[in-house]
Amino acid sequence: MARLADYFVVVGYDLEKRVEGEGQGRILQRFPEKDWEDSPFPQGVELFCQPSGWQLVPDQLPPSFFVAVLTDINSDRHYCACFTFWEGLDNPQVRKPSDAEASEADEADEVLSVVQPAKIFAPKSLVLVSQLDYTEVFRNCLGLIYTIHVDGLSAPLETVIGNLLTCVIPIAGGSQVYDVKDGFNRTITLGAGDRQVIQTPINDSLPVSGSSVAQLFRQLGIANVLCLFCAALTEHKILFLSSSYQRLTDACRALLAIMFPLKYSFTYIPILPGKLLEVLSTPTPFIIGVNSFFRSETQELLDVIIADLDGGTVTIPECVHISLLPEPLLQQTQTALSTVLDPELEVADHAFPPQSTQPSALKIQDKEIRAVFLWLFARLFQGYRWCLHIIRIHPEPVIRFHKAAFLGQRALSEDDFLTKVLDGMAFAGFVSERGPPYRATDLFDDLVANQVERIRQEEACPHKVMNHVKEVAEQLFKNENPYPAVAMHKIQRPSENSQNNAQNRASFPMLDDVAVQLFIDHAAAKLKTAPPAVKPELKSMVPSGPPLGDIVDRNGNVMANSARRLEVVRNCITYIFENKMLEAKKLMPAVLRALKGRAARVCLTQELNQHVLQNRAVLDDQQFDYIVRMMNCTLQDCSHMDEHGIAAALLPLVTAFCRKLGAGVTQFAYSCVQEHMVWTNMQFWEAMFYSDVQNHIRHLYLETEDGGQEIGALELASEQSRLWPTLSKEMQMERVQKEESTVFSQAIHYANRMSYLLLPLDTSKNRLLRSSGLGDVESVSNSYVTNSIAGSMAESYDTESGFEDAESSDVANSVVRFINRFVDKVCNESGVTNEHLKALHAMIPDIVQMHIETLEAVHRESKRLPPIQKPKLLRPTLLPGEELVMEGMRVHLIPDGREEATGLMGGPPLLPAEGAIFLTTYRLIFKGTPTDPLVGEQTVTRSFPVASLTKEKRISVTLTMDQFVQEGLQLRSCTFQLMKIAFDEEVASDLAEVFRKHLHKLRYPQHVQGTFAFTVGQSGKMVVEHKTKDKNQSLKTLSKNLVKSAKRTIGRQYVTRKKYSPPTWENRSSFQSELDEDEISVSEEVDQSSLTLSSTIRSSDRQTMSNVVERACCRDYQRLGLGTLSNSLTRSKNEPFRISTANRMYTVCRSYPGLLIVPQSIPDSTINRICRCYRQNRFPVVCWRNSRTKAVLLRSAGLHAKGVVGFFKSPNAPTAVPSQADSTSLEQEKYLHAIISSMPSYSENSGRNTLSGFTSTHMNTSGRAKVISLSQPKVSGKARNPPRGKWGSIRGSGRLSAYNPDVGTRLAGKESPQPNGGPSEAMFLRQQKAYLYIIGDKAQLKGGKQDSFQQWEVVPIEVCDVRQVKNSFKKLMKACVPSSSTSDPNMSFLRCLEESEWMLHRVLQVSVLVVELLDTGSSVMVSLEDGWDVTTQVVSLVQLLSDPYYRTFDGFRLLVEKEWLSFGHRFSHRGAQTLGSQSSGFTPIFLQFLDCVHQIHLQFPMEFEFSQYYLKFLAYHYVSNRFRTFLLDSDYERIELGVLYEEKGERKNPQVCKSVWDYIDRLNKKTPIFYNYMFSPEDEEVLRPYTFISNLKVWDFYTEETLSEGPSYDWELRGRQERAAEETAEKPDTGGPKSQRHIVWPCYDNLTKAVPDAITKLLQDLQSLEAELGQATDKWKDTWDKIKTTQRTETKLETPSTASSRAARARTGLYLPAWASYLPSHVFTCVLASRSFEGILFKRGALLKPWKPRWFVLDKTKHQLRYYESRQDKECKGVIELAEVESVTAGTPAMGAPKNIDEKAFFDLKTTKRVYNFCAQDSLNAQLWMDSVQSCLSDA
Repeated sequence: MARLADYFVVVGYDLEKRVEGEGQGRILQRFPEKDWEDSPFPQGVELFCQPSGWQLVPDQLPPSFFVAVLTDINSDRHYCACFTFWEGLDNPQVRKPSDAEASEADEADEVLSVVQPAKIFAPKSLVLVSQLDYTEVFRNCLGLIYTIHVDGLSAPLETVIGNLLTCVIPIAGGSQVYDVKDGFNRTITLGAGDRQVIQTPINDSLPVSGSSVAQLFRQLGIANVLCLFCAALTEHKILFLSSSYQRLTDACRALLAIMFPLKYSFTYIPILPGKLLEVLSTPTPFIIGVNSFFRSETQELLDVIIADLDGGTVTIPECVHISLLPEPLLQQTQTALSTVLDPELEVADHAFPPQSTQPSALKIQDKEIRAVFLWLFARLFQGYRWCLHIIRIHPEPVIRFHKAAFLGQRALSEDDFLTKVLDGMAFAGFVSERGPPYRATDLFDDLVANQVERIRQEEACPHKVMNHVKEVAEQLFKNENPYPAVAMHKIQRPSENSQNNAQNRASFPMLDDVAVQLFIDHAAAKLKTAPPAVKPELKSMVPSGPPLGDIVDRNGNVMANSARRLEVVRNCITYIFENKMLEAKKLMPAVLRALKGRAARVCLTQELNQHVLQNRAVLDDQQFDYIVRMMNCTLQDCSHMDEHGIAAALLPLVTAFCRKLGAGVTQFAYSCVQEHMVWTNMQFWEAMFYSDVQNHIRHLYLETEDGGQEIGALELASEQSRLWPTLSKEMQMERVQKEESTVFSQAIHYANRMSYLLLPLDTSKNRLLRSSGLGDVESVSNSYVTNSIAGSMAESYDTESGFEDAESSDVANSVVRFINRFVDKVCNESGVTNEHLKALHAMIPDIVQMHIETLEAVHRESKRLPPIQKPKLLRPTLLPGEELVMEGMRVHLIPDGREEATGLMGGPPLLPAEGAIFLTTYRLIFKGTPTDPLVGEQTVTRSFPVASLTKEKRISVTLTMDQFVQEGLQLRSCTFQLMKIAFDEEVASDLAEVFRKHLHKLRYPQHVQGTFAFTVGQSGKMVVEHKTKDKNQSLKTLSKNLVKSAKRTIGRQYVTRKKYSPPTWENRSSFQSELDEDEISVSEEVDQSSLTLSSTIRSSDRQTMSNVVERACCRDYQRLGLGTLSNSLTRSKNEPFRISTANRMYTVCRSYPGLLIVPQSIPDSTINRICRCYRQNRFPVVCWRNSRTKAVLLRSAGLHAKGVVGFFKSPNAPTAVPSQADSTSLEQEKYLHAIISSMPSYSENSGRNTLSGFTSTHMNTSGRAKVISLSQPKVSGKARNPPRGKWGSIRGSGRLSAYNPDVGTRLAGKESPQPNGGPSEAMFLRQQKAYLYIIGDKAQLKGGKQDSFQQWEVVPIEVCDVRQVKNSFKKLMKACVPSSSTSDPNMSFLRCLEESEWMLHRVLQVSVLVVELLDTGSSVMVSLEDGWDVTTQVVSLVQLLSDPYYRTFDGFRLLVEKEWLSFGHRFSHRGAQTLGSQSSGFTPIFLQFLDCVHQIHLQFPMEFEFSQYYLKFLAYHYVSNRFRTFLLDSDYERIELGVLYEEKGERKNPQVCKSVWDYIDRLNKKTPIFYNYMFSPEDEEVLRPYTFISNLKVWDFYTEETLSEGPSYDWELRGRQERAAEETAEKPDTGGPKSQRHIVWPCYDNLTKAVPDAITKLLQDLQSLEAELGQATDKWKDTWDKIKTTQRTETKLETPSTASSRAARARTGLYLPAWASYLPSHVFTCVLASRSFEGILFKRGALLKPWKPRWFVLDKTKHQLRYYESRQDKECKGVIELAEVESVTAGTPAMGAPKNIDEKAFFDLKTTKRVYNFCAQDSLNAQLWMDSVQSCLSDA
């Protein structure tokens, strides 16, 4: 029974306490005046009566009513029903206030006095305070009291209030009301002719909601309310806003109602007064309602969800993430709610809709919505009772919830929402309230226990769901309204007159407190004598519902393994215990893969359990090893929430399986499975402990039962709770003691178990101390015991120190602290007495110490065990001069993101592999064997040069085959290799650290001389090095003198202060920086202060100069006709260019070569001035000339920051004082003009020598330079003629841009067809064509005023800067060699490749543009960035595309030496080769160039003499540091180190090549690996490749690997490996016949070796046949040339191929005829038929070649003149087609002709191509030949 109302309070306006316009309320009267013992009077009632503040108003307002809720210190809620009306009173401002009052008077009141001086209205509130929530009853009662006061009814107010305060009603059980006068009655009356029926709910545990829930959904909508629902459950802050107080209360009540059966336990204030708004800043969750009047003050709340009831919106701050219901529950709940709120939705599309489908009445709808939420909770919490652990029954049940088991078995462990709900306070209260097994049950208990099956079957059918919802709703409605028929009320309301005359009404009277108190006392006395009001509560056993396991299995949420996999696990275990180890070994990899599935893990624990007898299973070493390995794998693959099942099942097994190590020493499995984090998880140990305690307590009571083995723990506890009151005191005490001793003994048992798994075998190394998360004092699991245990915990151990504080303590102390913490926690929750707890604390250190002693013996004995059979470490093959830095360390090579080697894409699983990592002076090598026994015979090798390492990262690796989480390293190389290694447990961690330090030291030496190319073969052989120095004195003197003189010229500070960071990559290149005046033409304006070479070189050293000149780029300049090596006297002054030696001492530009090509007319003094305008002093120099158009290609750096303005500054600008900048600008223009005037097209067209003459008749503007931007090009249609190329675009800033084939055409002045058919602009463009185009960076042109004449144009382009290339390369590496496999579609190979933006097409497009311009006669100057990155790429590609010479071996070498090495590409800096350049990172500019060459090679396979392998070889070795070629940044640095001009004879070791070119030459003689068999070049062919991204291919250098032997770019290794393989094969083999079949595995075999192309195969066969026959083997090149020559002869005889067909062949890459490829050379015979005339003639060779005698054959039939080496020779050396012969005439003897021959013996044969000079033996013979040829011609 409970009082209907505890207190009645009258609260009025306090006229005497007004502060700053805000009044205050004060309690005028309260009844009873004395507090009830069970319900103290709540403080602050006056604040809640007027939440917006107490204010006087000028007009009377209608009475208002609302219910506020106050929560006291005991968390009990008090409902304050406030009825407020307004009473008139005289304005206090009218009377003269005292001074004190005047000072406090508010301005607002003064205003009021002006508005209405006589009357104002003050609020007065009648308040009922109750612990019951009966809103309507309170409204009626307070309304009645107000009516009596207003209408002056006869009933005295004291009587009515007395009756109200003495009314007692039952809390639940229907509508009986106990009245002091009438006893039980359904109605109450307050004695004023009123009557009310109070319907108390049948079951008070169900909330009463009225229609508030339905109202809330109408206000906010389904989605918003669900959002608030999830927010409340996951403990967010929720704020309701409304202008109605009652609606705020209803909304808060509704939210609590739909949360049932969970109860909200945080701050709950449905109506918050304005004065308490700071409460909203509380850090704890809350549900609060605030009047909309205060909306502005809620805007600053950053973490509060605001629901506006009036506007129907819910605002969620950005920083708040609400976890929503898991699918499909969310969708099903929304559907059900839609159906309830809008029943017409279902039939809206029906052709014949039912007559009436109106929604239910609001009260019914309210219950239907609540039923949906009950249905939702029944599904969320189904089976929760199976996860309750009962750890004490007597004296009070103690219940724990096993959250991990619940989530794991429901397969919801990853669900964010449910995890948060289970961790929340509401669920903790739910467990403590609903956990006890013997209690009163309600509707939810019935649903979750008995209706789960029905819910599951119906969930897919909305109709059935709705039927169920309606059934539940009916029960809810009946609970709230047990007697709906008698719900009649008779309450008087105020009359209209009284409301109208309210202004003249007297104020509410003071009540007689004595009369009211008499009523209360009388009622209290009567109650004491009354009979008990309600029957005792009916308790029963709570049903548990269907077990969880069935639910999950039926839903199929568990990832089912196939039966075959489970069979594999069972078979393997059987084999192990039957000692069939070979069979078990074969199955092991499959078992380890199967154990990734949960079913297989469960199967393993079940199978192992069957082999445990009496808690012990003794195994031999190998069995033990396999069992431990499987246990580790099982624990390894457990998810965080799955541990409860697997680790719990394994816990008893790890203490059962053991092996004998020696006399009395046994090793248990637990010592080998300690590395898993689960053992350090306090939550796991608690759950295990409680589970075991529950089992023991169950057995404790089962002993007294007969045959009740099937009774569960909860049922047993329920029965015991029922019997408890019937037991005697002694029996009760006995049971309490038994239970406590059970818990105590289990605590000791667990202290032992924990010490087993926490103490490592080697107690000097505590792996667990390094683990994270052990320092947390709080258990992660839910603790629902109410008493605080913090005190006892603090006493027993230091709460701050967990395992975190391991440095200062040893292993034992840290483990003791951990176990103490556990014991404190569980014993306090289980009600263990303090005495027992102290005893436990005393025992734990002894337990730990005892176990440590046992482990010492085990550890000692285990060391004596024969080591586990690990694979033998294979030693790698080393290069000559390569030495081991560290002996091999045993490691595991783990698979990375490339799936080819793992067997996932078919083929054998080569990885993971076990072997060793070796660090040598040159490489990092892994060599080992796959762990899969089926491929265990293969060798796996992965290596890369140490110098190519780009990133090294520590990782933690867990091996499937091994038991521990291993330390590992991830090593990434710029040769597109990745090594993920895990150190074996035998490798000490300090050794791994030493390895890292050595690796770092080798990767980043202090100086470039520390790299492998310099140190190779040096260790222990330093004496040899000194001898070498003496031997080569002249060379060293040269370089020393050069550097000395350079330093003298430059000045000391210039040498020490370098512009860029220290070098990293050296490049041996051929530079012509030091040449004698006698040997080279030197400009007349030589600065006398600078030294010439002849002054620095002694006469004895001049012999080396021939070598210098020969190896320098002068050869190329001479070939191109750009410079001459004749001395200055014979030099022609008409040559447009000269070789300048201005930079011979590297004073002009440190990064340029010593010899440079400049215009003839430019003196060296001008060069010194011009160079200052350019970055790094890299001024424009000529690097190539087109032999046909004579246009030149220049290279330079970009201008200094002022931009390209200097180019175009007007020379005649009037300035007061001529500045240096102006003079420099003039010099620049002069320099550019000198270049332009050197072009034949310029001198032909203009003939003028001054710049002022250049204006175009077609230019209407004042001679401005044309600046052509290519970043947004137009699109044109066809490709140009010739059909070899196509224009690509130069990409803009976006990812994709329009391609513009037309830009180059326009720039080149060619016709471009008009799309509209109008006249083309060809003539206009042709006349506007510039003589010089300057390719400049777009950024340089910003803000410059362009003003110039017509002879040059600037083409601004966007280029990738170094940072972009660096980042792009990193992304490219991650795309091609990912570190881990991913199923994310956004991380697929092609997507990553696209995102890498490895934009080769930009460089190719610029290059093709330049080629086109040069081909049409315009010169081009490439002037980008610092002139050593993109500039080098572009000029190199332009020369490669334009000049066929550069597509040969010699030409390509020369191109790289000239443009990359001589012109100072910063190999060291870009490759981060030394410690100084480490921070700059790796930027592969040269690799980008090689990739571009590869793309061109793919499109023109017949134009290159070298193969794709040649490019890969260079790409590998330019970063490998094996050769000195690509080291250092410039010639200057190479000379300083003395590595530029190394004589060939200087090599001390023939095996060690210092130059990559020498190595390639040597290798090329042995094998055709670098040669391209399709090489069939066109004469003077200019290549124009496609540059669209779709035409580019990913270079296989980035993706291929050969695990059988490692990278194939160090050929000495290949030979040694083959020899080793042959030696192995020579051992006698007694087996049967061997198959010739060989399986080739991608990513394992070297495809070029395993499947060679047909020509290589034939050459190999030919060599082996010659060896068998004992003949001397020919070199492959000789054989190939013979075949090729014959084949060409034959094809010419058959069908002469035209130029167009050759062009087609070059583009499509057709092979040679098949017969030519497959027949050896001796098969070919010369065609003997139709030899009309033959004999010996002397033939003059090409330019500078001597006369040679040849055997000539005139063939009338084939119309040819063929010649051979001799008469016997079968190989035709050449053919002259008679069809091409124009005339045969007598000749004259030329220089070098055979002596003593008659002058008339000479004759000339003129063809369309050239003139052949012949010499016969005499004049007669000559005449005979002339006649024979003439007769052939006339016959034709």
